[in-house]
Amino acid sequence: MVVAIASGKGGTGKTMLATNLAHVLAKNGRQVQLLDCDVEAPNSHLFLKSHVWHEEPVEILVPNVDEKKCTLCGKCAKVCEFNAIGVFGSSVLVFNELCHACGGCSLACPVNAISEVGHQTGTLKYGSVNDNLELISGELNIGEAKAPPVIAAVKKKRQSGRLAIIDAPPGTSCPVVESVRDADFVVLVTEPTPFGLHDLKLTVDLMRKLHRQFGVVVNRSTIGDNRITEYCNKENVPVLTEIPYRRDIAEAYSTGELLTKVLPDYEKRFIRLYENVKTLAEQPFETESI
Repeated sequence: MVVAIASGKGGTGKTMLATNLAHVLAKNGRQVQLLDCDVEAPNSHLFLKSHVWHEEPVEILVPNVDEKKCTLCGKCAKVCEFNAIGVFGSSVLVFNELCHACGGCSLACPVNAISEVGHQTGTLKYGSVNDNLELISGELNIGEAKAPPVIAAVKKKRQSGRLAIIDAPPGTSCPVVESVRDADFVVLVTEPTPFGLHDLKLTVDLMRKLHRQFGVVVNRSTIGDNRITEYCNKENVPVLTEIPYRRDIAEAYSTGELLTKVLPDYEKRFIRLYENVKTLAEQPFETESI
């Protein structure tokens, strides 16, 4: 089973939920992999205190131009939708950071002057927390603009015999789509504020277009008002659990401690959350027009 933890905005508590859920389930005997796909700012390791035992590069294929063969015809530049390659005077320049590794320029070249070479765009880090819990994080290189290749590399390391929990990046753009598109269930974390409601609506719309089963967790539920609950009732979106705003929870998070270690009574809440997820994931998705 693959469970993704997502949110329309940053700071709602995705990593808090993902790390605590992984910790509690592993503590109760489940074999768990936490896949940190927030590759622009991975931070699950700060809470799980994993021991990094292996690193490997993530590469994409980018064009390499043989200037001796190149006729400066410009067909490569015309076919590139992202301006990653262009003819400037008597030379061809390649901008690796803009390249989407589609291979179109190499196919368009009439004289076979373009080959493809590897370009490192990020790094995978493997960490062991305990016998039941493994952490795999992706880290996008500074200066790189495309997170999806690194996210895809993280997800390829998933082991079929383990429960996979994906800590997705915030928002509703390409990195989020890559993170959740094949998840069995997506948990949307929000907060009862105008910003939380606005971004929750965007993520709900995205999940429906991707045909993903999903539910909502309301973090810091004792602040704000009941607008999140009203919206979920109106849209028939299940509220999986609520986590209140408490100073001791905030203090634990700010020092890199797991909520369920500081407040062991919350373990039952996370176990019930997972049981709700399992039940809802087995239900058929209600298709609606897009």
